[in-house]
Formats: sequence, structure tokens, C-alpha cells
Amino acid sequence: MTQMLGESEFAALADRTLERLERALEASGVDADIEAKAGGVLELEFGDGSKMVINRHGAAREIWVAARSGGFHFRWDGAAWRDTRDGAELFAALSKLVSAQSGQPVLLAAG
Repeated sequence: MTQMLGESEFAALADRTLERLERALEASGVDADIEAKAGGVLELEFGDGSKMVINRHGAAREIWVAARSGGFHFRWDGAAWRDTRDGAELFAALSKLVSAQSGQPVLLAAG
């Protein structure tokens, strides 16, 4: 079941998640420039020039991912951010997306 967060609650949780993602990406050794931008946006630029954008979407209370393979929406379920289509957990899904886009195996730890 989806837990509906208030606006400030969502912003704080999403920002903490984006900070954890940034740290996990940097620790992963992926060949990408990782840049946190204002307004809850994390941008990755890979060696081949392709980009991935991860951002918080306040109106929908979701974290959105725009990758070469498509767009993905993640909603907080009370315990984890889950893909609204297949239920995949955010860090696991991003491990696959970043691996595919970078061409190198990447495992992002949620901790």
C-alpha cells in the first residue's frame, strides 16, 4: 500500500534519498560525472555522452528517473521507493539502469 506523504515530509525524504544515491554512485566507481543540482535533481553524464536524470517530483510525490532506456517513477510505500509499474526497489532498479547505460556492472547499496 502506498503511503501518501505531506509536501515537506516528501521533500525531506526525497532529498535524503538523492543524497544517499549520490554517495552510492560515487562509491560504485561508475565512469560518469555525477552532479547534484538545485531543486532535488541528480544528473549523471556517462563516458559516451549519454545522460541520466534522477529528480524528485513534488506534485506526484515521486522520484523520477529519465534514462536512455526510458522513464521510471518511484513512489514511497512506507519502507522503500518502489517503481509504480513493476514494484522494483529504487536502488536495485538504478543498479540495472546505470549498469546498462554505463556498460559496466554497478551495484548501488541502499545503505
